[in-house]
Amino acid sequence: MTAPVDVRRTLLHEMVRIRRFEERCVELYSTERIRGFMHLCIGEEAVAVGVLGALAPEDAVVSTYREHGHALARGVPMTSILAEMFGRASGCSRGRGGSMHLFDAARRFYGGNAIVGGGLPVATGLALADALAGRSAVTACLFGDGAVAEGEFHECLNLAALWRLPVVFCCENNRYAMGTALEREHAQTDLALRAAAYGMPAWPVDGMDVQAVAAAAERAVTGVRAGSGPCFLELRTYRFRAHSMYDPDRYRDRAEVARWKDRDPVDRWRDLLVADGDLDEDGWARIVADVDEEIEQAVAAAEAAPVEPVEELTRFVYAEPS
Repeated sequence: MTAPVDVRRTLLHEMVRIRRFEERCVELYSTERIRGFMHLCIGEEAVAVGVLGALAPEDAVVSTYREHGHALARGVPMTSILAEMFGRASGCSRGRGGSMHLFDAARRFYGGNAIVGGGLPVATGLALADALAGRSAVTACLFGDGAVAEGEFHECLNLAALWRLPVVFCCENNRYAMGTALEREHAQTDLALRAAAYGMPAWPVDGMDVQAVAAAAERAVTGVRAGSGPCFLELRTYRFRAHSMYDPDRYRDRAEVARWKDRDPVDRWRDLLVADGDLDEDGWARIVADVDEEIEQAVAAAEAAPVEPVEELTRFVYAEPS
């Protein structure tokens, strides 16, 4: 079923918002206004927008260190995200986490996690807590194909299936665990098939097609919320840039990258809307202009935000009295 025009335009706007934000972050990083590690999801925007759009406010999200797009799609304010990346006190983690550790408890966005596979036990625990409390919330756990090789993956899928927990496992299969190609790491490269062995519904999705991702996520979340137990989505996508800003990206063939760029999720969706008469040149220009204005306002706010005082350096090392 074709989505309404306003929904189709919103999907495009959100993908452009993530893409332009990260492109601006590259510029800011290059001038050392953003420091530390930074991992970009350019090319994977359809996954963030499609999956997060299927969730309700009461649902939980557990992400990875490549989480800018997930945080934006979840509704974490861009000003809060950019202030965090600038190391400012107004950041969503008070400037203490940076790019890899975005966190917003009010929106049930629980990381941002620098450890490969580290979010899987967190997500399983959140789903267990919601189930024990009788809440109808669903937990979406996003992770990369590299996490499938970790012990936590198997432990968590087993427990989630055994206890019929309300969690949707979303594997962003971009074919590379840092610099290791999928076929060099996994004897069974059909990751959905591996998940299905734990007795849960699992299927692959074209992660470069935002409409396909949105439909798959809606199907998965609806089933899990109804009490069917966990579900696994293998979102087959691709990152156009290197693993991180420090990565020289010498492990991929340039022709391979070019082939995947031909399937750019932003360009494909924009071109489809144009072909269907749902978008014209002026409409596209307005989307880009609106996004760029939001980004520049966020940059200005981040640069003007204060850093935490030295006196609070050891705050939050231990829990504070409630």
